[in-house]
Amino acid sequence: MSAVRVLVLFFLALAMFYYPQEVVTAAIAGLSLWWRFVLPALFPFFILSELLMGQGFVHFLGVLLEPLMRPLFRLPGKASFVLAMAHTSGIPIGAILTARLRQRGEITREEGERLLAFTSNPSPGFMLGAVAAGMLGQPVLGGVLAGSVYIANLLVGLIFRFYRPKPNPASQWQKVSLRRAWQEMKKAQEDDARPFGQILGDAISQSGKTILAVGGFIVFFSVIIHLLSVWHVTDILSIILEPVLGRFLPIAGVKALLEGLLEITIGCRSTISAFSSLNQQVAALAFVMGWGGLSAFFQVMSFTSLTDLRFSAFVLGRTLQGTFAVIFSQLFLRLVDIPAQTAIPVSFTVKDYWIMSWYSLEWFIFILAGMIILSFLFRGRRRV
Repeated sequence: MSAVRVLVLFFLALAMFYYPQEVVTAAIAGLSLWWRFVLPALFPFFILSELLMGQGFVHFLGVLLEPLMRPLFRLPGKASFVLAMAHTSGIPIGAILTARLRQRGEITREEGERLLAFTSNPSPGFMLGAVAAGMLGQPVLGGVLAGSVYIANLLVGLIFRFYRPKPNPASQWQKVSLRRAWQEMKKAQEDDARPFGQILGDAISQSGKTILAVGGFIVFFSVIIHLLSVWHVTDILSIILEPVLGRFLPIAGVKALLEGLLEITIGCRSTISAFSSLNQQVAALAFVMGWGGLSAFFQVMSFTSLTDLRFSAFVLGRTLQGTFAVIFSQLFLRLVDIPAQTAIPVSFTVKDYWIMSWYSLEWFIFILAGMIILSFLFRGRRRV
C-alpha cells in the first residue's frame, strides 16, 4: 500500500472520529438507499443468475446467440446472458457475471474487457421509478432517460467491437440449432455434479454475500460523500472549476455533477435541484446514469480483482456512455410531449420496488426472446 493511500485512509479515520454523528447519519442514509433501491433490484437477479449458470443455461444461449453476438459485438454467444442481465437488474451484476465467465475460461481476456465496457447500467426500476417518477415527478421522462442510457450502452458495445480484435476460430461459426443448444446445456449439467438442492443453496449463499458487499460499498461511499460535503471539498472544487465550466453550467450544477461522479443516486438528486431547465436536468441525469459513479467503479474493481481483466476498458466505456447518453437524451426530448402541469414527485415504498424487480424479470425474458429471434435472422442472412 502506497504512502499516499495510507495517509488518505488515516485522515478519513480521523474524520470519522471527529464527526461521529455525521458518519452515523450518512451511514443510515446509505443503508436506507441499499434497502429501498438496491436490494429489491439486484438480489432476486443475483439468485436467478447463479441458478441459470448452474443449470447450464449460459451454454444454451451460447449456441443460439452466437450469430448475433459475434458479428455485432465480437463476443461469444454466452456473453448474451451477461448483456441481458445488465439491462434488467443494474450495477454491478454485469461485472460479476463477466468475471465469472472469465474465471471459468468461457471468454478470453479481450472478450471480457470488451464485455465489461458495456454491461454496467442502472436498473429499469431505478430510472423509470426512482428518478423519473420519484425525483422528477415526470414518469413520461422515464422512457427518455432509459432509452438514452440503453442506446448509448449498445453504441459503446458496437464501438468496442474494434477493441483488441483477434481472428475468430472456425469452430465458433458452427451451424446453430435448438438441438445442439439443448445438448450443450445437458452436457454442462452433467459436468456440474451438484444436486439441485445444493445449487440452490449455493446460489442463495453466494448472492447474499454479494448483495451485502454491494451494500457495504454504498454505505461507505455515502459516508465519504457526506464528509466531503461537511469539509466543503465539493464547494471548493466547484469554485476551482467555475472558470472552465461556468460558461455552460451554474456553480450549483458543477457541484451536482461532481457529486454525480462519485455516486449515482446522490448525483441524480443533486442535479434535479441544481438545474432549473428541464433540458439541463435530463442531460445531467443521463450523464450521471451513463457514468455510474466512482462507487460503482470500485464495486466493479472489487468483483473483477481476481481476474486478469484490465480496468481501463471499463473506464473508457463509462465515459463514452455518459457522453452518448447526453446526446441521445436531447434528441429524444424533442420527440416527447411533456405535460405542462407542475411535476409532482411520486413517493415509492419498499414494496413498490420489490414489485418493480419482478417487472424487470419480465423485461429480462423479453430481451432474451428478442435476441434469439434476431439471432435466427442473422443466421438466415449468413446463408445468403
